[in-house]
Amino acid sequence: MDRRSRPAAPSGDESQNIYRIPPYFYIHVLDQNTNMTRVEIGPKTFIRQDNEKVIVGPEKMITVPPRHYCIVENPVVRDDDSRPVFDELGQVKLRHADQEIRLAQDPFPLYPGELLKQVVTGLKVVTANTALRLRAILDFDDDDDGEKHVAGDEWLFEGPGTYIPRKEVVVEETIRATVIKANQAIKLRARKETQDRSGNDRVTGEEWLVKQIGAYLPGAYEEVVDIVDAYVLTEKVALHMRATKTFKDIKDVVRKTGEEWLICFEDTEAHIPDVYEEVVGVVKITTLTNRQYCVILDPVGSDGKPQLGQKRLVRGEKSFFLQPGEKLESGIQNVYVLGEDEGLILRATQAFADDDAKKERLPGDRWMIRGPSEYIPPVEVEVVTKRKAIPLDENEGVYVRDTKTGKVRAMVGATYMLTQDEELWAKELPPAVEKLLQQARDPLADRSDRSAPAGPPKLREKTKVVTFRVPHNAAVQIYDYKDKKARVVFGPDLVMLGPDEQFTQLSLSGGKPKKPNVIKALCLLLGPDFFTDIITIETADHARLQLQLSYNWHFDVKGLGLTKDEAFKLFSVPDFTGDACKAIASRVRGAVAQVQFDDFHKNSARIIRTSVFGLDESSKVRDSFTFPANNLVITSIDIQSVEPVDQRTRDALQKSVQLAIEITTNSQEATAKHEAERVEQEARGRLERQKINDEAEAEKSRKDLLELQAHSAAVESTGQAKAEAQSRAEAAKIEGEAAVQQARLKAEASKIEAESELERLTHAREAEMKYVREQNSMEISKSRDMAGIETEKFKLMVDAIGSDTIRAIAVSGPETQVKMLQALGLKSTLITDGSSPINLFNTAHGLLGSAIKGPDADGE
Repeated sequence: MDRRSRPAAPSGDESQNIYRIPPYFYIHVLDQNTNMTRVEIGPKTFIRQDNEKVIVGPEKMITVPPRHYCIVENPVVRDDDSRPVFDELGQVKLRHADQEIRLAQDPFPLYPGELLKQVVTGLKVVTANTALRLRAILDFDDDDDGEKHVAGDEWLFEGPGTYIPRKEVVVEETIRATVIKANQAIKLRARKETQDRSGNDRVTGEEWLVKQIGAYLPGAYEEVVDIVDAYVLTEKVALHMRATKTFKDIKDVVRKTGEEWLICFEDTEAHIPDVYEEVVGVVKITTLTNRQYCVILDPVGSDGKPQLGQKRLVRGEKSFFLQPGEKLESGIQNVYVLGEDEGLILRATQAFADDDAKKERLPGDRWMIRGPSEYIPPVEVEVVTKRKAIPLDENEGVYVRDTKTGKVRAMVGATYMLTQDEELWAKELPPAVEKLLQQARDPLADRSDRSAPAGPPKLREKTKVVTFRVPHNAAVQIYDYKDKKARVVFGPDLVMLGPDEQFTQLSLSGGKPKKPNVIKALCLLLGPDFFTDIITIETADHARLQLQLSYNWHFDVKGLGLTKDEAFKLFSVPDFTGDACKAIASRVRGAVAQVQFDDFHKNSARIIRTSVFGLDESSKVRDSFTFPANNLVITSIDIQSVEPVDQRTRDALQKSVQLAIEITTNSQEATAKHEAERVEQEARGRLERQKINDEAEAEKSRKDLLELQAHSAAVESTGQAKAEAQSRAEAAKIEGEAAVQQARLKAEASKIEAESELERLTHAREAEMKYVREQNSMEISKSRDMAGIETEKFKLMVDAIGSDTIRAIAVSGPETQVKMLQALGLKSTLITDGSSPINLFNTAHGLLGSAIKGPDADGE
């Protein structure tokens, strides 16, 4: 409740008896005898009786300006003339628990019991395209439209206009109109059974669209669910729709729940989905060129229903939209364009009549068409693969297997295209052979360096015919496991394996001493070449020695004019190096075991050669040693090193060698020493002669030195005296100048100190004067401000109290005394304390003078 009061004594103050009520103010007075409260309205001076009590006020009356209102709770009861009604006791009657809305009127007081529930508030102005949703809280008859409202009813107060509030109505909310643009609509929902603005009956929860362009103000029982934007359709875009409830669409076609359909540009340029439609997606147009085609699964028939499990072929050039439920089997496919070297393998998935071949095709049939042509497979045909002719050189080939018979053959040296009953066959090789082929080593160039890293492995295409280049002076054996036959190919040549052929892999001994299965190879080198081995032998006197022998070898092929059996002999010994080394080592050990160490040390080469090659009829060492099993010929033996195995034998042999070396060294040392002494004597004679010549030269130089020393001593004594005199003069001059400079600097320093002190004192005095001046100025400003504040304070106090109040306070004492005397009936009185003498004559004279002058004045 808004209480506005003027400065006065607090309500209920027993010490104040007189209340001066200004205009448009009021007070509430409680009669303590009757316990009733009345209102006293100004302007008026109210004198409080002893049985009365001011409980409210003075309070300013409530002023309601134009276009404003306030709400009063427990309003007074008024008669037809708008006057308050009082009961038989004189107490004003109230409508308890009721409210009254008061509009612009004259200022009015609040009677006892009335409460200002809502302060003065401006009336609500409802602009255009807005409305207030009102709800009735009491039953009443609307005088404006003559309609009867019951509690709970809701309706709109639409603008433009000013809403006049009623006590029976509350404002629920302010509703703003929704602007519907082009290609837009708003979705509305009914909160209660009602009629929309088009006069259609709506049930609770029903939704509908409003598509009319402009501002739309929802009704009292309508709510805006959403703003729906239209989908703009073009010739290349369509909408895939689904019905969420059975309804009629814009074409008056009944759509069942869950039904799907397309809306294209031919139907409408822009589509706003209905409340019972949902947009599944935007479908783009499918365009086929004249070189394309597609297969549609589950196509929609003429009745608009999908034909499940069926297919339809669509050839280009054509543009269309996929209907709901349709999908492309493999997307858009290009027409098969076949060249002269291309073909297609086809398979029938169901029985049909082949118009091109003029025959009936059964499910599972396979056939091939060849180019040049273009082909679009019907829906009953599946394209298994596309074949292309394989161009093959005379040294190239592929393995082909017939899928009906299983037979594998090699096609070499001609361009070949696989038929519908053929496929490429992958030939598998043993892992060791596969590894040798991938290493890409040169069997001839890399034979001596097998530890060097090979190049990157070259993967083999298993469907191509396996080829191997046999180098010069080499041979390769190939075995056919189907025919159980072997063939030997001599280089240089190119080996091409048949489907059932395999290489004969060689596993040779290697290293020093020889170890088995070290060297893996596919081709056999025919030599000449050498291999090295280390063997251990023992002489007749049990001296164990280690020999490193190198053998030159070759295979005796005699111009390669070999028969088949002689060629097979080359591969009859799997490890010819290991067997040859073992056989030669056995011969050498047997021969050395029959001789002493000294004999072997002197004749080792002859003994070894004789043991290996043997002697002919004339007791001469033969030139070669032949292995008849494989025609391997050993032509020479090189003894690279002979080392004792026993440490004592090795030490004795080393000692004898060192002794021979020492004798030779001592002989050479003596010869060199004699030659050195002779050269030394000659050099010493030349040195003595040169020494004598040098001494003569030295004496001559010493004489010249003494002369120069005497001359420099004379010059030095004369120059030293002169230099000392000059230095003393210069020193005295410098000391004098330094003293003068020192005195000058001291004078300048004293002057600077005095000036600095004077400047410091000057600044200090100026700062002190400035401080005093500013302090005095601040004191004066403070005094002036305080005087102004006191003056303003007194002025404000006088203005607040008022001149009438001050005058009333000043004359209140004498007026009270006058009124008291008047009440007692006294015309004049004199009051004294008895201690001060009073001149009664003058007093009487004054009284008589006043009486005498009174009639004259009245006569005048």
